[in-house]
Amino acid sequence: METLPANSRFAHKKQQLYLVLSAIFIVNALLAELIGVKIFSVDALLGLPGNLTAGVLIWPVVFVTTDILNEYFGRAGVVRVSLLTAALIVYAFIIILATTELPPAAFWLDVNKTDAQGRPFDVEFAYDSIFRQGLGIIIGSLTAFLIGQVLDATVFQALRRVTGSRLIWLRATGSTLVSQLIDSFVVLFVAFYLFGTWSFEQVLSVANTNYWYKFAAAILLTPVLYLAHALIDRYLGKEETVELQQEAEANVSV
Repeated sequence: METLPANSRFAHKKQQLYLVLSAIFIVNALLAELIGVKIFSVDALLGLPGNLTAGVLIWPVVFVTTDILNEYFGRAGVVRVSLLTAALIVYAFIIILATTELPPAAFWLDVNKTDAQGRPFDVEFAYDSIFRQGLGIIIGSLTAFLIGQVLDATVFQALRRVTGSRLIWLRATGSTLVSQLIDSFVVLFVAFYLFGTWSFEQVLSVANTNYWYKFAAAILLTPVLYLAHALIDRYLGKEETVELQQEAEANVSV
């Protein structure tokens, strides 16, 4: 078997890395959109004040992946996968919305006409209520997502120009905290105030809790970020890593 030239091996590894990071990013962003319709009590779960959207539980994975993409592929790499993700979320929502218009089978309604306690239950109403509630969330999330991702990538690169290859935690945490300050409010304002029935005070309350959760998650996931960097550097090779990061620094526009 012929051995690939060093530059070809590096190009292959680079492509594979971007593919894996993009897949992780897209899957978690899409899942966050789907489960974001549920608001749960932090008090009932952990004994802490406040309420959170279920989607924020996995957004930290998106934050970390965003920072890694930014580190190795620059702002353009982040924006590219963000736009692809937004398009896929819209596609997924169109398909889901279309299913709510399908006429339910009579036997399906019959076998699901009561819940586990024997109480009357309308499974079609439940299905439609959950998924159609996602309209405002999808619009709000996409708006906040795109604004947040572009802002995150821009702040990250600005901090990188100041810190160079040092202080990974500063540019990762700093960019996340700035972008999510906007994201946390915008998504709830559009989804539940403009398209929903929440009061402005409820939006501010949940947005505040969401933001501080993301703040804590960004800090706690710093070791994961360093571990990911170490594994990727080992996978790519020291010289190749430096080369890719230099490309990322130069590639600051789409």
